[in-house]
Amino acid sequence: MSELLLRLESLTHTLPQRPETAIVLTLAAYFAGLRLFGWLRSPAWCPPILLAACLLAGLLALLPLDYTEYRRGVGWLTWLLGPATVALGVPLYQQVHHIRTLWKPIMLTLPPAAMLAAGYAVGIAWLLNAPPTVLASLAPKSVTAPIAMGIVEELQGSVSLLMGALLITGVMATLSITLLARWGNIHDPRVIGFALGVNGHAIGTVRAFDIGPTAGAFASLGMSLTGVFTALWLPLMWHFMG
Repeated sequence: MSELLLRLESLTHTLPQRPETAIVLTLAAYFAGLRLFGWLRSPAWCPPILLAACLLAGLLALLPLDYTEYRRGVGWLTWLLGPATVALGVPLYQQVHHIRTLWKPIMLTLPPAAMLAAGYAVGIAWLLNAPPTVLASLAPKSVTAPIAMGIVEELQGSVSLLMGALLITGVMATLSITLLARWGNIHDPRVIGFALGVNGHAIGTVRAFDIGPTAGAFASLGMSLTGVFTALWLPLMWHFMG
């Protein structure tokens, strides 16, 4: 009996440090978020990723698992964000005939939209006397995670704070665009999809695919172009402004 208790105690100390624990917790929270999302009748204001994040945060607070150990354990899941983003080229290729006809308005609207998305967040934080680390972490909040993580490291910000900003931005942008499209009587899936991709990155793109393949393709386009454009101009502007 004493030997069994010793083994259980040893397992309690070693299990949280194993990478498999972090992976299982992450996947369990995600699938639980999906089930809860369906049970709530798929509300646009509360996507599965938000529910999963809240569940995972609660688990990490209750379990003896250090956040640094957790991040190390789910490193390969973070790495998969890159291939997942590249895979969005498939719907882009499928809708390329629609994209070619609208390349002029896309090129005209993308730069000011991407710059405004970074500018208002940094401006509000600066007015509230936020430290430079917070400003750098909020600047790429509308960019998809793999690109945003590279940008925030270049700006010497906090990846953890960035991830929280990405989640809040994606949820709020998806909800706002959905409501604005309804109030403005906008039904064109190309316009709605592009707006979701530019402002809501991956979360907005998931919502766009729920609308239809055309909206999803234009959301993928908006998310990809916003990421590339922001990665080019934001570090230069940041260093220029000191």
